[in-house]
Amino acid sequence: MSVDQEATHAGALVVNVGQCSRAGRKEQNEDSLGVQVPEGDLLYTKGLAAVICDGMSGCEAGREASALAVRSFLDDYFTTPDSWTVKTAVTKVLTALNSWLYSQGQRQYDSAKGMVTTFSAAVIKSNTAHLFHIGDSRIYRLDGGVLEQLTTDHRIWLNNERDYLSRALGIDINADIDYRSLLVEEGQTLLFTTDGVHDFISDRRMAELIDEHSGDPDAAARAIVDEAYANNSHDNLSCLLLRIERLPTASEEEFYRKLTETPFPPDLAPGMVMDGYRILRELHASNRTQVYLAEDTENDNRKVVIKTPSVNYEDDPAYIDRFLHEEWVGRRIESPHVLRICSRERKRQFLYYVTEYIEGQTLREWMHDHPRPHLDEVRDIVRQIAQGLRAFHRLEMIHQDLKPENIMIDCSGTVKIIDFGSTKIAGLSEMARPIEEDPLLGTLNYAAPEYHLGHKGSNRSDIFSLAVITYEMLTGHLPYGEISSAQSYRKQAYTPARHYNEAIPAWMDAALRKALSVSPERRQGLLSEFVHDIEKPNPALIEEADAPLIEKNPLLFWKLLAAVEGLAILGLIWMLSGR
Repeated sequence: MSVDQEATHAGALVVNVGQCSRAGRKEQNEDSLGVQVPEGDLLYTKGLAAVICDGMSGCEAGREASALAVRSFLDDYFTTPDSWTVKTAVTKVLTALNSWLYSQGQRQYDSAKGMVTTFSAAVIKSNTAHLFHIGDSRIYRLDGGVLEQLTTDHRIWLNNERDYLSRALGIDINADIDYRSLLVEEGQTLLFTTDGVHDFISDRRMAELIDEHSGDPDAAARAIVDEAYANNSHDNLSCLLLRIERLPTASEEEFYRKLTETPFPPDLAPGMVMDGYRILRELHASNRTQVYLAEDTENDNRKVVIKTPSVNYEDDPAYIDRFLHEEWVGRRIESPHVLRICSRERKRQFLYYVTEYIEGQTLREWMHDHPRPHLDEVRDIVRQIAQGLRAFHRLEMIHQDLKPENIMIDCSGTVKIIDFGSTKIAGLSEMARPIEEDPLLGTLNYAAPEYHLGHKGSNRSDIFSLAVITYEMLTGHLPYGEISSAQSYRKQAYTPARHYNEAIPAWMDAALRKALSVSPERRQGLLSEFVHDIEKPNPALIEEADAPLIEKNPLLFWKLLAAVEGLAILGLIWMLSGR
């Protein structure tokens, strides 16, 4: 069967697929294969997926295992969050699949060889192929007439005639799956085969047959299977081809046209009605956005907040892209500690989005009203912010702009993160885009040092920002003073929180020091670790704080020692010269 996935819009991914699978000289076919090319936005955010599996010979249910692996992978991958990277999404799917195959094999067949299969898959997203492999089925790339094997056979040979699979899905409770990614180009072909094919036909001959049937991938797949069979293959024979006809490399003009399809709204004033929302008053205005309190006239006059973009950026595609991403992020996060974006219930005439209305104050206002808060109050606020941040991190998103102005406390004391226009989305960062994001989108005083250096952020970057906020709530100061550039961190050392507030325990100050390390690797690795460290003494941090300088900071120790020695030598020279 040949599938030519025509683009629904300019710049979409287009592939031509060919496949053939036969039992060969065996009674039944234990191989399985499949391709899924979704339509619309899913093709853009998730890509397409292709997979081939070979049920292990000698196991009780190899046929069922391979068929289940193909079906589950193609179904489950496309239901994972589109904010996840391909690697994260597929790894989670395969981990669950392997556990199920192994447990079913043990339960139904009382054997580790109950339901076992090889697995080789590719997800093509944007201009990158992500490969996942375990077993001895193979994936090749054909480019310029040369066939290159991209996977490694997990096969151990006992002698020239006997071998066995060392790794496969369902053979062990833990599956060690190979992963690699590589750029692909238009005109290249990915070839998937099982050992009943590639053990009985040379790579060169397969490349020749693909070239001979360049316009018909189905015919090429059949020709490869036929020749392997003619060469006395005694196994099942399966072959799958993906020819890449076009990659989704949208031009700047196409990208900008899509962003500007919906016009910016006009200036809004109290009493005006837009798409059923009556404007009550302006809540906030800056040179980047306007925020209005409104009531939904089509939903019991419920109070909502409308956020609109500033006309100052009407011709700025990077700004419009970030504005749209803020709504995209909000729709995917469900947490009582993150501002809720209201679902679209009607067609919009203009570019804006609607959120829940939170009656309360920003954390900045709360800090102004509570210059010396109780430690437990601070811990409670930090705990709630961390719960909101975890909702981002679970979806492989990094907030990147956490600050007191972006946090609200409602009348019941619930803390919510209310702004996420700078959020880094791992899944979207894998796609080719004609505009580049500014690596430093956050606020200088709260952005982690790595952003100032132009490096990518991580969940530890959000931990740093949360630690700055915690430090400021406790002391009224910033841990490194006012930050203007990366040089600020080199010029100024961390000021202990206890210097400003003696009520802070030494062990809590040690936790803050760790989270505020200039080097990301020295910080806590998880939000839960940071929250735990500021709530209860961590013996490891206390020992680290009490350790001698040569253990805590060897570089600083040797610098100070060298400085002391230098001064001593200068003093000696001065004494000798005086004589």
